[in-house]
Amino acid sequence: MRITIGGNKMRKVRVNELVGGETLAKPVVIGLNQILIYDGTILNIDYIDHLLKLDIVDVYITDDEISESKPDEIIKEEIRTVCRQKVKNVLEKHIYKENAGLFEISKTAEKIINNILEKEEVIEKVYEIKERNADIYDHCVNVCVLSILTALKMNLTHNIVYDLGVGSLLHDLGLRYISMSVENIEINALSPENLFEYKKHTVYGFSSVEKENWMSDVAKKILLFHHERLDGSGFPLKMKKVSLENRIVAVCDSFDEMICGIACKKVKVQEAIEYLKMNKDICFDGKVVSAFLDFVATYPSGTIVKTNEGEIAKVIAQNEHFTERPVLCMIADKEGNEYKEMVTMNLVEVHHVFIEEVISS
Repeated sequence: MRITIGGNKMRKVRVNELVGGETLAKPVVIGLNQILIYDGTILNIDYIDHLLKLDIVDVYITDDEISESKPDEIIKEEIRTVCRQKVKNVLEKHIYKENAGLFEISKTAEKIINNILEKEEVIEKVYEIKERNADIYDHCVNVCVLSILTALKMNLTHNIVYDLGVGSLLHDLGLRYISMSVENIEINALSPENLFEYKKHTVYGFSSVEKENWMSDVAKKILLFHHERLDGSGFPLKMKKVSLENRIVAVCDSFDEMICGIACKKVKVQEAIEYLKMNKDICFDGKVVSAFLDFVATYPSGTIVKTNEGEIAKVIAQNEHFTERPVLCMIADKEGNEYKEMVTMNLVEVHHVFIEEVISS
């Protein structure tokens, strides 16, 4: 709800929706008109926690300040929802080597590709992808979206993009044939028997589509080889040389697994990005990693960070091609003094400042 008092725009928000950096438009009053926090105060995490502990539900914040930019969606949310449901329906009805309805995946892949291509300058943008809870169907759609965008970033042909779309939507089909759950588990901590069972999902998936005439061999082999690594540490065959399509899915699959906790412990986006950087040209194709990291924001909007100069800030916007250097709204200086007015810093323009630590995301 937005209102105006004395020419000042303000809006009422729930305390549990605050992320830090908002400016209080009306004082917070408790008891017999006792002012707890004065208007004009920039709310930091400590203030928010204090308000929550006091069971204060709503506050008024100013609405005339620079707001966070609306993140660009790679595909429309309604398209993502429809595609996830289609993948869920197809995979849940699928019986080993009884593939009626599996062809529907080709239409789903085309829908995702076409929706991505509808966007103007799609490969020039930086996209904010956040850690989340996800099931295997959501994971498959996201790996598909990320793989397609990576291929477009690398200027690959439509045939390659299409094969990536189909193969990545089905890449974890084999998980339907193992009995164990793969959500929020650490596969390296599994017993040898369970680890062996988990690794078989690539073979199960490939075997179930091997005779499908509508799928190319390239798309089929994505199901088999998406866990292979350049150094031979992958599975099922410990191959060091696989197709470009598989190398693309390997990067996108590994990233999405980490941020949503599929077959691993869920981590923050920054940790997943660091993992890809550390394994660039070791486990993962360096060119693929570079293309991928050129469109994934290291610090999504709303992330509270600490700079190398000790200042606390909130990320409010991204800069194209500079995924590690967003626009910040400053919350407190290095002495801990809160800014009393809106101060922003574009890290592309201020070269000596960089983000040193993520406080919350």
